[in-house]
Amino acid sequence: MWVLLRGGYPFRTLLSLRGEWVGRRGLPRSLVPGPPRRRYRKEALPALEVAVLPVTTTEIRQYLRAHGIPFQDGHSCLQAPSPFTGTSQLKDYSLFIDKTTGRFLCTTSLAEGSWEDFQASVEGRGDESREGVLLGEAPEAGDSEEIQRIWDRAVPLWELPDAEEARLARLMFGLTKVTDDTLRRFSVRYLRPARSLVFPWFFPRGLGLRGLKLLGAEGQGDAVRYVETTIPRPGAYHNLFGLPLISRRDVEVVLTSRELDSLAVSQSTGQPTLALPRGTACLPPTLLPYLEQFRRIVFWLGDDLRSWEAAKLFARKLNPKRCSLVRPGDQQPSPLEALNQGLNLSRVLRTALPAWHKSIVSFRQLREEVLGELSNVEQVAGIHWSRFPDLNRLLKGHRKGELTVFTGPTGSGKTTFISEYALDLCTQGVNTLWGSFEISNVRLARVMLTQFAVGRLEEQLDKYDEWADRFEDLPLYFMTFHGQQSIRTVIDTMQHAVYVYDISHVVIDNLQFMMGHEQLSTDRIAAQDYIIGAFRKFATDNSCHVTLVIHPRKEDDDKELQTASIFGSAKASQEADNVLILQDRKLVTGPGKRYLQVAKNRFDGDVGVFPLEFNKSSLTFSIPPKSKARLKKIKDDNGLVAKKPSSGKKGAASRNSETCSGQPPNPCQPGTAKTSK
Repeated sequence: MWVLLRGGYPFRTLLSLRGEWVGRRGLPRSLVPGPPRRRYRKEALPALEVAVLPVTTTEIRQYLRAHGIPFQDGHSCLQAPSPFTGTSQLKDYSLFIDKTTGRFLCTTSLAEGSWEDFQASVEGRGDESREGVLLGEAPEAGDSEEIQRIWDRAVPLWELPDAEEARLARLMFGLTKVTDDTLRRFSVRYLRPARSLVFPWFFPRGLGLRGLKLLGAEGQGDAVRYVETTIPRPGAYHNLFGLPLISRRDVEVVLTSRELDSLAVSQSTGQPTLALPRGTACLPPTLLPYLEQFRRIVFWLGDDLRSWEAAKLFARKLNPKRCSLVRPGDQQPSPLEALNQGLNLSRVLRTALPAWHKSIVSFRQLREEVLGELSNVEQVAGIHWSRFPDLNRLLKGHRKGELTVFTGPTGSGKTTFISEYALDLCTQGVNTLWGSFEISNVRLARVMLTQFAVGRLEEQLDKYDEWADRFEDLPLYFMTFHGQQSIRTVIDTMQHAVYVYDISHVVIDNLQFMMGHEQLSTDRIAAQDYIIGAFRKFATDNSCHVTLVIHPRKEDDDKELQTASIFGSAKASQEADNVLILQDRKLVTGPGKRYLQVAKNRFDGDVGVFPLEFNKSSLTFSIPPKSKARLKKIKDDNGLVAKKPSSGKKGAASRNSETCSGQPPNPCQPGTAKTSK
């Protein structure tokens, strides 16, 4: 039992503090009763008729040489003297240009921008030179005031005057073996009214605070739920906790997914360590320049399979040849847990496996990963759907690197079903990119928002802002394509999204809108085979699940669709790991109902059908029309209990919460609060 949290005391205390440390910005949502969330900004990826990637590494090098700018070739960036520092020293290589996107960052002046911004600055064109590209170098004025207010009210954790309060605080956050010296080095403070740890994010060169992360703990029996709040919002919170302690001479670093883990690694091993701001959710490319100096990077992100997959994905961005990964296991838990168990953290780091090797030559190189899969059978099966338990029974879960082909008769509700299918996963932290070529993004978002709220908002517009805020928290992005598009353009857009937003699920609705654009052949079947092959290769190479909607062949209305009913050759069903068919036919269990058929399942071979009943009021297939209990359960499970919209302007802290347990989850799991003992 956690005494500090008994009876909801911290919440009552916080309510009494409204107007003090939170002031006009309002009370952070994560610190009042209700489902905590992480804020994500909806973004639309540009629908360009050329590749999304604006520039190649070769073009960047040619441009720098043509303008007499010296540069060094780094792991993920090109490094050059910065024109934004106000100095003419050519040895000050503080400008980093991302090899993949062309975006730049000056780590000295914090100037950043696109490749076009950099060219304009070099050539002195228009208003874009110098200060015109200084983007986000400081938080907004309101955020700055709130950051300073919270920091001033927080007390250094090692200086808490009440010994019992200090003991309980350490117990709640698992810091019983973390020393005062470690807490002092990392400047960790404690916000007593909110019962939260405060982790600072400092400007370079000691220019003050740039942001804060608050970590609160809530007791749940003999377990703890952690709640994070960032100021500014997570989308602008490009923080590497521990960066001020890194020396230019350091050549190795350990990356963790939690600030608490960084404390443990630093104390036990003396190794330089940094904590990623969004845990295993994503590694923003903005942070890559700060990691260029290291010859070796060790990822120790957590103790589950998702952490292992995230580490392999992040290693791709940083050059796998210099990355090593700590494989999760009983003897290799998260760093803080390892410290509390009395394990030798230096020995664990020495067991880290290289993220790259030239070729697989023996089972010896695979045995650790095989053991990992055998030890985590449920996690290997993938993410479970919360709305479609029958789909879990057949497919077992949603797995990265697979290709799912989905088909159904015209007018049967393919887009509506696949929207709910993808939304279900997105609410559980699966970063999702939607490519809707048949209907507009506005219409698609309206359908998904209705499914998310499990009811039509036309009749309750006063609740629109509340539901829209929650929907905006999802890690969901849209391509702005409409109508026929080139497969090359679509694949380039998907590649860009995977790199920038760590997308792990792409929905393409539907394949036919790319076939007319291809000039490969007058044979539509050959064009379709080429497109399916491209999506198959993308899914495998990027460890990203692709769900591809394909129209069926024209068949008699009284016949059920089969795998052979998918338009085109057999390549679609051969390449697919899963084949789902939305049947709108009469089956033995009842006339006139829709059914979902799993016609192929490469994971374990289970196939079958289960009934679907469309609910017109919520546009869902998972909620029977009169099943109030089921509706309530979904809302409770996903933290979707609508409240009256608040009046007044929402503050940064009130918009920027996320839930984590043991380690932060993948982005935005509304109401899916896990616990750790």
